[in-house]
Amino acid sequence: MVGFEPSEDQKLVQETVRSFAREQIRPRARDADETGEIPAALVEQAWGLGLVQGTVPEAYGGFGNELSAVTGALVAEELGWGDLSIALHILAPSLVTVPLLEFGTEAQKREVLPTYTGENFRAATAALVEPRFGFDPAEMETVAEKKNGGWILRGHKCFVPLADEAEHMLVYARTGGPGLENVGVFLVRRGTPGVEILEREKNMGIKGLRTFEVRLSDVRLPAEARLETGEAGVRRLLDRSRVALAALAVGVSRAAFEYARDYAKERKAFGVAIAQKQAIAFMVAEMAIEIDATRLLVWEAAWKLDRGEDATREAVLAKQYAAERALEITDNAVQVLGGHGYIRDHPVEMWLRNARGFATFEGLAIV
Repeated sequence: MVGFEPSEDQKLVQETVRSFAREQIRPRARDADETGEIPAALVEQAWGLGLVQGTVPEAYGGFGNELSAVTGALVAEELGWGDLSIALHILAPSLVTVPLLEFGTEAQKREVLPTYTGENFRAATAALVEPRFGFDPAEMETVAEKKNGGWILRGHKCFVPLADEAEHMLVYARTGGPGLENVGVFLVRRGTPGVEILEREKNMGIKGLRTFEVRLSDVRLPAEARLETGEAGVRRLLDRSRVALAALAVGVSRAAFEYARDYAKERKAFGVAIAQKQAIAFMVAEMAIEIDATRLLVWEAAWKLDRGEDATREAVLAKQYAAERALEITDNAVQVLGGHGYIRDHPVEMWLRNARGFATFEGLAIV
């Protein structure tokens, strides 16, 4: 039997993050979009919530909370509701800590995890996507060649968040022929020769988040730089990523829906609120239905991940559905506001630009 009632601890975490998103993140979202910068003080405030270091065991300096995909989905939705750029910035260190917790060696955990359990935010990132049409994680062009007992990485990555300040970067590379069974995950430290951080990318949305292309030219790594993932591990990491992105998409969709709903109740035309117009009422109702449906898909995939089951089918469905619905719902929000939705006085145009990214963040919409 499937049960999706969050525990009391999960409800507490959800409410805490919801309050932070409402009071601290949302008021700064537009400035982050306009200036392209996220205030360091806000990131430090978020770090104080323990969203990243909370799941690191006490032996490595963390709080020792359970690493739960369901809890992660609850957190991601609330942060996404606040602002997608800021959410991705805050959660970026998880791109290293979560894979290490699941598939890192004891030596890797002891060396790396304490970096992300201190009092201040430290950036970390992952390099998965490549700048080419039809990118597929199972057929990457970035290669890892085994040589002299170590590894040599060559390739070109894009959409790498916070690459300019990340202490560690996880690089996904092909170690053989096509197929996830030949994908390796490698830990690359800051300053490793051969890693070149290129210019900041200019994206349509998530303008507050700094993302970069990264060139890997004969990057020499020791054998122990590789995580112990195997094919099943790579699948699980990709599934976790899909669930997190889908939960963020639910948050963005919910933000757009709530704004459009409230606007429709207040905006009057011909003496009545436009929410009383059948076309608008049906559109807003459809938005609410799709958000609930998407959230259930996300929770189901997260629930299976927490049970240690194969969740690829559910994660892919949730990610695909969430990406499509986020674009549809934010577009409908712009439609509800009419001409006002197209100007920057209202956030719906920003949410629409941000939602467009979900189809490309992982580089593959359909697996």
